[in-house]
Amino acid sequence: MIDNPAPACPTTFGQEPPPATEQREVLRVRDGIAAPGEDALADEVPVALVYNGISHAVMMATPQDLEDFALGFSLTEALIDHAGECYGIDIEAGPGGVAVQLEIASRAFVALKERRRSLAGRTGCGLCGVDSLDQVYRTLPAQRSGAVLTGDGVRAALAALPARQALNQITGATHAAAWCGPDGALAVVREDVGRHNALDKVVGALARDPALRADGGFVLVTSRVSVEMVQKAAMAGAAGIVGVSAPTAAAVRMADGAGLVLLAFARGDKFTCYAGRERVAP
Repeated sequence: MIDNPAPACPTTFGQEPPPATEQREVLRVRDGIAAPGEDALADEVPVALVYNGISHAVMMATPQDLEDFALGFSLTEALIDHAGECYGIDIEAGPGGVAVQLEIASRAFVALKERRRSLAGRTGCGLCGVDSLDQVYRTLPAQRSGAVLTGDGVRAALAALPARQALNQITGATHAAAWCGPDGALAVVREDVGRHNALDKVVGALARDPALRADGGFVLVTSRVSVEMVQKAAMAGAAGIVGVSAPTAAAVRMADGAGLVLLAFARGDKFTCYAGRERVAP
């Protein structure tokens, strides 16, 4: 579980990142009639995550809340143990994308270099930063609170989320992830074209402001629930994860092992419980 014994790292901007949306001229066709117009598109840019001067990963991401994204990725990928190991974030935008420079503790940097050394010369892997099968299904912290997810809380979160998806309302192209209190109140909502990125942004926001975290809270995502999403929710200390689409079998097994409630096909007043059914109150 991600702890936060020290304040999260401060952020500076070498140059502001590009806007998250772009206006484009389009041709709309309705009933065989064409008409010119404009549309807003969600943007995605290459974002390089650079640790103590060494680039570790380049992700395609929506260029907003990048400090949350960088910190959340660092935590959920276990590159740092807690936010206090990140001493500063500098965001530098250029013509080729955005470089997020993170200054991390010596212990974390040594571990990162060792991980990179083990990857040298390997190609064709399908999981970034993974060099063996043993690392795919990492050991996750057991869920400690035993909190119950209530139907009322889940339904309240589902009803409240669309109004907080400002970018998706404009573009229709982004996923959202949210940290919800047991009553369904949305403490943090983040959006991105990538579902993993959106959840990393939520984790980073919680690390930067621990007061937002509600005990017994759960994660809500506007996507399917995969292994990686369960891993990130478990690393964040969530009591459960709720997805609007289907889960994978591997994700359900992982949720069982970590003691997470997993609800999927959560839409309107309906959902299906795949893991942790003894901790669900309809």
